[in-house]
This record gives sequence, structure tokens and C-alpha cells, in this order.
Amino acid sequence: MSKLIYLDNSATSFPKPESVYDFMNTFYRKHGVNPGRSGFDAAIETEEVVTNTRKLLTKLFNGGEDYNRLTFSYNATDSLNLIINGLVEPGAHVITTMLEHNSVLRPLYQHKEAGTIDVTYLPFDKHGYIDPEDVRKAIRPNTKFVIMTQCSNVIGTVQPLAAVGKICKENGLIFVVDGSQGAGCNPMDMQAYNIDVYCFTGHKCLMGPTGIGGSYVREGITINKTRAGGTGVRSAYPGHLEEYPYRLEYGTLNLLGVAGLNAGVKWLNENGLENIHSREMALWDKLRKALQQIKGVTTYCAESTENHNPVLSFNINGFEAGDVGIMLDVDYNIAVRTGLQCAPKVHEGIGTFDMHGTVRMSIGAFTTEEEIDTAIQAVTEIAAIKN
Repeated sequence: MSKLIYLDNSATSFPKPESVYDFMNTFYRKHGVNPGRSGFDAAIETEEVVTNTRKLLTKLFNGGEDYNRLTFSYNATDSLNLIINGLVEPGAHVITTMLEHNSVLRPLYQHKEAGTIDVTYLPFDKHGYIDPEDVRKAIRPNTKFVIMTQCSNVIGTVQPLAAVGKICKENGLIFVVDGSQGAGCNPMDMQAYNIDVYCFTGHKCLMGPTGIGGSYVREGITINKTRAGGTGVRSAYPGHLEEYPYRLEYGTLNLLGVAGLNAGVKWLNENGLENIHSREMALWDKLRKALQQIKGVTTYCAESTENHNPVLSFNINGFEAGDVGIMLDVDYNIAVRTGLQCAPKVHEGIGTFDMHGTVRMSIGAFTTEEEIDTAIQAVTEIAAIKN
């Protein structure tokens, strides 16, 4: 079998940098003990890695002065649930967009169906971007918060967060951003963008393993506690602790995940986020221009590299997206994602919902030009069957 051509980095980055694998292995063999629970050397050293990772991420996102407000969870979905459930109150109105992943859509839907909140879903234009002024127009007296993605996982468009954040600040609204597809790919400046809560996952562009994510909550924002459990400190206190990071952390952390995330962020810092992104976008530009020249191929919201991430969705006339994915896998050993990609409202917006979605190719830090050439040739040959 030929070498796997992996073009599903929006799902999870693969492979990881060797430094991530090495540090996880070394760390867990030497420091696989609970941090902050005991005073012996290994526990103290483990806590130092956890604290260092909080600091690295707080600096990467420019969250604020208090790195303890960077809390860890299982993934972005877990953190988004904690934040949404901790902000929702009866009678509140929430503004979101048609670009969201189910990690935002489903928690909001659950509250909406229960009659707790009302939700407005903002559309995006033909290029794949929301208009910040639509946020302003949607604000009501009872609007509590705005929650939206940094970047679409289907069409790769990076949204105008700074403009939306400015509107939220002017109107006293809490601004929550799902950074699943942006953290580690696009520069983030929570303070400049007036972002109040930033949720992230570790296993995509941050180059960490699965099972680790988190959020940064800026000072002055109250997230109500919706869980309770062990923290390893102040055990005599009957309620869950109020202060960060314990307020949003429950039980033993995924230490192996934190270690991998630590190494992933350091690798990003060493190689330069902008350098990595620039190279990925050059490959994306080559891919999208080539596919747009193939008879029978339709791409979506892929007009320019500006405000875009290396994610390309397309369809081939005469084929189901799922069938194209199978052919790419079986005949060319190319891994892609097909279907609705957990973001059904995006597909409603681009007209592919009833077509059962798209074929999505997502480029990563280790994608090569030769692999893109092979992908272009594969799509060319598949399209020629019926076009």
C-alpha cells in the first residue's frame, strides 16, 4: 500500500510533530502522577508542566494577566457546553451564526427546545462571511451573549471577530468564540478583539493529542458552575470552589493531554504560526485553483486566500460526496472528510444539505506539494468518469 495522503486535518492534525510524541512519552513515564494533590517532588514537577501550559496558551491567545483563568477540559465541545450552560438564563436571547459546528448548535438547541432561551442564527454571504452589522441589528433588550466560530470547519472562512467584538463591547454583550479551527492556525488576540471567552481544542492546529481542550475566561465575566467534584485542594469546603482554575475544572486532569499540548504549542512557537499558515495556504491556493479548472467540479466559498484557512469543500457532478471519498481512499489512499461535517447549517447556506454535503480536503503542517499534486490528479480522474 502506498503512503497515506492525509487531507483531514480539520478533523485532527496528523501526524503530530515528533517533539510532541517524545515529550508525551517521557513526561508520562516520569511524571504520570496527580498534580497539586501531594507535596512530593514528582507531583510538584507535574504541576509545573500544567502551570507552564496555562501560561503558554494564555500568552498565545493574549487572554489576560491571570493564567489561572485558562482552564482545561476534554475538548472544545466540553468547554463550549460548560460556557453555554454557565451563561444561559431563563428568558435570555442568544445570537449565533449559520456557520457553527454542532458543538455550539446542539447545546443552544437543547436550551431552545426546553423553552429557556431564544436564538437568532445569522446568515453568511456568498463568500462565506457574516456581516458584523447583522449582529448589531439582531440585538434585543434581553440579548445575553453572542457566540460564533472563529473559522468554519466546512468552508474555511475566518470570520471578522474584531468587528463583532467591538459591537458586543459597545452593547454590553458577552462575546464567546469557538476557536476549534482557529487556535494555532490564526493569530489570536482576545484583548484586541474584545473576546470574553475563547474555547479551544488541543488536537487540531495546536498539535496536541485528542482528549484535551479548554477555555480562557477574561476577568469580569461570570460563568455559573454547572458541575461539581474533586479539585485536590480545600477538600473540607462543601461546595465546588469559586476560584479559577478550579471553577471550571473537575477531577483529575488529562495530564498526558496537557503534556502533549505543552509540546505542541512550543513547536508552533519555534516554527512560527504565520510561517506554517503561509505555507499551508500556498498549497491550498494551488489545490483550489486546479480543482476549479476541472470540468464538473464545484468548490464552495474559495475565491481568495485572504481571511481563509486551508480547508476546501467541493463536489463532483454526478457523484455523491460519500462515493468520492470512498474512491479517493480505496483507489488513491487519500483520506478526506465527506458529508455534513457536523455543521448542517453551513450546508443549508451553500446549498449542499440535500446533496448530503461535500468532500472536504484540509491541509496541515506536514502536507507536501507532491501530495497536493496527487490529490489534483485523483479528482481529475474521478471527474472524468462522468463529465
